[in-house]
Amino acid sequence: MAVTTKLTWNEEACLINQLGNVSLSLLYKSSVHGYSMSDMLQRYTCEGPTITIYFSNSIVGFLMLERNHKQTIWFTLRKKKDIIEMPTLLLNTVLKTTTEELSFLSYCGETIFSVNLKAQLIFLNHMLNAKIRLPVNSCSRANISECEVFRVEGIKDNRGYLKRITEVTQYRNKLLSDLRAYKPYADLVSEIRILLLGPTGSGKSSFFNSVKSVFRGRPTQQAIVGSDSTTSITEQYRIYSIKDGVHRQYLPFMLCDTMGLHDSEGGGLCVDDIPHILKGCVPDRYQFDPCKPITSKHPTYIKSPSLKDRVHCVAYVLDINSIDNLSSTMVAKLKQIHKEVITCGIAHVVLLTKVNNYDEVLQVNFLNVNKSTTSQKQVMNVSKILGIPIFNILIIGNHTSKWESDPEEDILVLSALRQMLRVTDDFLEDLPKEETTCGYFYYESTSCRLSQIYC
Repeated sequence: MAVTTKLTWNEEACLINQLGNVSLSLLYKSSVHGYSMSDMLQRYTCEGPTITIYFSNSIVGFLMLERNHKQTIWFTLRKKKDIIEMPTLLLNTVLKTTTEELSFLSYCGETIFSVNLKAQLIFLNHMLNAKIRLPVNSCSRANISECEVFRVEGIKDNRGYLKRITEVTQYRNKLLSDLRAYKPYADLVSEIRILLLGPTGSGKSSFFNSVKSVFRGRPTQQAIVGSDSTTSITEQYRIYSIKDGVHRQYLPFMLCDTMGLHDSEGGGLCVDDIPHILKGCVPDRYQFDPCKPITSKHPTYIKSPSLKDRVHCVAYVLDINSIDNLSSTMVAKLKQIHKEVITCGIAHVVLLTKVNNYDEVLQVNFLNVNKSTTSQKQVMNVSKILGIPIFNILIIGNHTSKWESDPEEDILVLSALRQMLRVTDDFLEDLPKEETTCGYFYYESTSCRLSQIYC
């Protein structure tokens, strides 16, 4: 009979993804092979093993590229409602094994972690436990219910790789924490509205799914996406709220998805709809008509939009691989739309989607996103076409066909979202005082020049 892991499907998928989309082969399971250190060590090869230990409904584990490798990555797998969290910690340790115990020591000889299979006990140093926060008794000991050893296949044979994946996870979690704590400037609105605009197939709906997936903790596909670059899957105007999977609260920003722009006349989003969308006059689930823009006579038209109804930031979504092939018609449409956005004074950025090589894009310290050699030309072209500063041209990947999220992809998505909120705060701060003290506005002609209606 095959020996199977105690990890759930979601736990195993999370572990595989966080270690770099590796594959795991179960070598040892204490309840099957016996609670003997010698039995475990016989299967504990030098092929990058991961050891996971179960106790008190928690899981703790560690990974070394080789048995004598000083750097060890520590992790926990814990579940908050339907979210699997995996905090990680990188430590320099010395491995020591006896016939009874496997221990990790600091360079000064202090035991950081040990496992005694015969006694079915583990010990965690207070320093380690302060980082990974596991339920142990006052003596820093806990009973174990299972111990498993996996061979990790496909992990990069790179001395700095453990440090890299730990830093990626820690930086991703920092971005998540910062965005969860975000509040719009001066509480002028309760939620920021970010409008996604771009050609058909550029990845607008995929970006929304990416954002929602990061905060949900697992991939989701609320917005329907397609692979056909000639036909827009999105036919309605959708205003999506983002719910945090950990705290179960809606976050203070919304993503507005539109029909894709098309080269042909009478195809895709009608450009004449744009001013009405920017003003906040178009309701959620409005059915677009490529040949007929919305008017104030439409039964669901919002005639007196407030500041909260307006679009606060526009994100032009463009496929980084198609920048050089944009038609003159598409370029003209983008310029026309951007002129309207500028007239409104609305914050704006560009999202270049479908980047393939994250190593070229992400800097070592994650403080900025590199404009790599392969993407520099596209970034400069977009800046020239729309007149948008390079620092507001953001490079991302999208979770289009993956079962599990990628921490490096998450960093690109979260960094882009953070920059959108920053430029939006600048927009809100720059609003004239009279526009922030009254609830409703009307617009003259088809431009976005504001005139106040006093309440």
